[in-house]
Amino acid sequence: MSIREFLGLRDDAGRSPAPASVEAATVRKIVAALDALQPDRARFIAAFAYILSRVAHADLVIGPEETAVMESLVRDRAGLPEEQAVLVVQMAKSQNRLFGGTENFLVTREFARQATNEQKRALLQCLFAVSAADESISNTEDNEIRRISRELRLGHDDFIEARSAFRDYLAVLKDNRRPAG
Repeated sequence: MSIREFLGLRDDAGRSPAPASVEAATVRKIVAALDALQPDRARFIAAFAYILSRVAHADLVIGPEETAVMESLVRDRAGLPEEQAVLVVQMAKSQNRLFGGTENFLVTREFARQATNEQKRALLQCLFAVSAADESISNTEDNEIRRISRELRLGHDDFIEARSAFRDYLAVLKDNRRPAG
């Protein structure tokens, strides 16, 4: 059985699967680029990269600083060579730009299904790191991370703990520090 068949990319007759397949199409596209890895690990990495791009794109702009942080996180956390990490991040960014509104929940649910609570909390740290790459976490990015935290079924305490490490980058707090006048 090929990895494409295992992932449901083709059925026995060579046809594409029905749109109601269990996994999100976005994850499958990134998984195809990671054929050398075990399928579950590839799905996990694909979902991780996609969720990073989800936060980076929350304000509708993915800056070069955010891209560099995402590539570094995918490389270091997933143990991928740099070229493969760059490819995974680029694919995740493209998929998020094209299908973000419809795929966001599905991909996050796939990640939540596979991840331990420790991995979910680590993801929150990574999401804040991506958002802070340009030295400011916008309210939109902060709200998106909060939404992802809920989708991962993490508690409010987990969210606050991850957020507190990036307190100095929160735009809402920076706005309040400006002198009146």
